[in-house]
Amino acid sequence: MGAVASTVAARFAFFPPAPPSYAGARLTLLYSHGNAADLGQMFELFVELSSHLNVNLMGYDYSGYGQSSGKPSEQNTYADIEAAYRCLVETYGATEENIILYGQSVGSGPTLDLASRLPHLRAVVLHSPILSGLRVMYPVKHTYWFDIYKNIDKVPLVKCPVLVIHGTADEVVDCSHGRALWELSKVKYEPLWVKGGNHCNLELYPEYIKHLKKFITAIEKLPPAKDESAESSGPSDPCQTGSESSRNSTDVKDKSRSSIDHRHSIDRREKPRGSIDRRDKSRKSIDHPDKPRASVDQPDRPRKSIDRFGGMMRSMTSVKLCNIDCFKVTYASGS
Repeated sequence: MGAVASTVAARFAFFPPAPPSYAGARLTLLYSHGNAADLGQMFELFVELSSHLNVNLMGYDYSGYGQSSGKPSEQNTYADIEAAYRCLVETYGATEENIILYGQSVGSGPTLDLASRLPHLRAVVLHSPILSGLRVMYPVKHTYWFDIYKNIDKVPLVKCPVLVIHGTADEVVDCSHGRALWELSKVKYEPLWVKGGNHCNLELYPEYIKHLKKFITAIEKLPPAKDESAESSGPSDPCQTGSESSRNSTDVKDKSRSSIDHRHSIDRREKPRGSIDRRDKSRKSIDHPDKPRASVDQPDRPRKSIDRFGGMMRSMTSVKLCNIDCFKVTYASGS
């Protein structure tokens, strides 16, 4: 009798909207920030991007940054992004087909390293990216074994649409880096060259968020990439070492993707990587003859503005439709 009364009362007391007035985001952005920044400085931007783009967003700190343990190194940043990616897939239930990797400045290194090993990734965004660490300082024409973040060698291996955003007045990483990476991309999306934009203020330009929204809308309309031979369960080692001669146009229509052997585990400790990074072969670069540059990416100054989109700051009382999470990497002692 009590159960019947409770049911009857519930019919008069609760009126949930039917259908629901909002829906959860389909796509998830995994954001790799620039140098001289950590999650504390990036959080407000993450809230803005999640709200305006209607995406779930995860940010993470590199080893030795913020509250993450360990020491900063190229290899550790690769382990860091892989740990964050695994967290998205295994803890939050995200799928590779609905994940977009976003790499800003030095973050383009771990972003492209992971993207080159994920054949079913939805898309990649490169924000003020670098061709390689050495090329930021010197206009070298060859890839040397001791160089770091050899993005010039990895971007041709990325099989999903690539958006490049770069400021034309960037004094830290010349705009030629972004243009070269876009030219080397297999699946090109219309790039954004922000006129007068420098290395640390592109978010303040109205065209930044407008172009990103246009990109996300286009990507959402594409069917998730599926491989006919095998499903991808995680990152795999690249089987190719160079760019293919034919490249897709800005019409980012999906084509079948080749299967790549999958790795069965993630070693989050720093280890030598057996990929194209250790090639000694000299390869021609499309670097422009820039003057020697002073830093690999040190002057990524802390962000100051709360309103990163110039008047587009939303009220913090508005309804949040998307999930935002931050991820710190902690390794066991001795790692």
